[in-house]
Amino acid sequence: MTIIFQILAIVAVVLVAIVMLRGGGARNQAIQRIFMLLFIVAAGSSIFVPQVWTFAAQLLGVGRGTDLLLYITVLAFLGVSATTYRRFRRLENDLTAMARQVALARVEGSAGQSPTEEPPAPNVDR
Repeated sequence: MTIIFQILAIVAVVLVAIVMLRGGGARNQAIQRIFMLLFIVAAGSSIFVPQVWTFAAQLLGVGRGTDLLLYITVLAFLGVSATTYRRFRRLENDLTAMARQVALARVEGSAGQSPTEEPPAPNVDR
């Protein structure tokens, strides 16, 4: 029975890798929300009916319910890490594109001025 859980864990890891490599969108957000809802239900059931997890662990050949929850938590952490990595990569790309646009706008704006020319002083009336 342990081989069943190992196969399920490998499938989960592959799914996380696919989500990590694919582009984002409304569909991925919906999938993330469904997994979050399942995680909340699993957490609540582990508190109120831990026998269910022990039974499920024995079915999968893991041994104890706490071990099964640990494995599921590790897989969930892997998923969160993958989505966070994708989000940061997208933000970095957006920030780089914005910095390039600002740099180009400054060069185009200062093309008419000589390099020794100072920017106009602010007009302060007292």
